[in-house]
Amino acid sequence: MDQAKYDEMEKMLHKLEDIKNSQESIIDKINHVITDLFQHPDKELEKAMEAAHQKASDNVDKISEAIEAYEMKFNKAQQS
Repeated sequence: MDQAKYDEMEKMLHKLEDIKNSQESIIDKINHVITDLFQHPDKELEKAMEAAHQKASDNVDKISEAIEAYEMKFNKAQQS
């Protein structure tokens, strides 16, 4: 694999990791809101946060799968 392709693929992996880290940060912030709701209950907000938490968790799973697949492509390309 030429250096330009290697650099391009490596940048893409870094971007994917950054997206995953951002989603994990969102989950952490949602968890803080959910925890705060123990002190100040609000059923509607709790329901919304639980739904947002689930979507963010699903995003982390999908991004992790994408990273894994892209890493396999990256590794194969390195061997070529």
